[in-house]
Amino acid sequence: MSKTSTRLLLGIGLAGLIMESTVIQPAFAADKVSLFKVITSKDEIVIGMTDDELAKLEGNNAGGIAKMLVAKGSMSVWQYAVRKAPTGDLEQAPLRQVGLIASESLRVEPYASPLKIVPIEDGKK
Repeated sequence: MSKTSTRLLLGIGLAGLIMESTVIQPAFAADKVSLFKVITSKDEIVIGMTDDELAKLEGNNAGGIAKMLVAKGSMSVWQYAVRKAPTGDLEQAPLRQVGLIASESLRVEPYASPLKIVPIEDGKK
């Protein structure tokens, strides 16, 4: 391999390394958000909770959210909705903070979205 092609290869590798560290790494720093569908006799909404918030519950799943509602009677969470990103792609993003109130006709279940899920901190901006 010639000296020029070796330098070119090293330059491309270095550029790739720099791009990975500045573009991809901040995305991993954000808290992962899990989505849940909350269903009542009247309507249903999708909520998002960070891993840190879920870790504080008894069970980091839908059952933990239900237990918290029964124990405390209410809780504040972020409602998620579909929106268009600046790139034009659809994504699940925080819409507003809402209060959930325990009721007998309430059901909480995991919600899987095929769309990108925006972290709570990014969605508030």
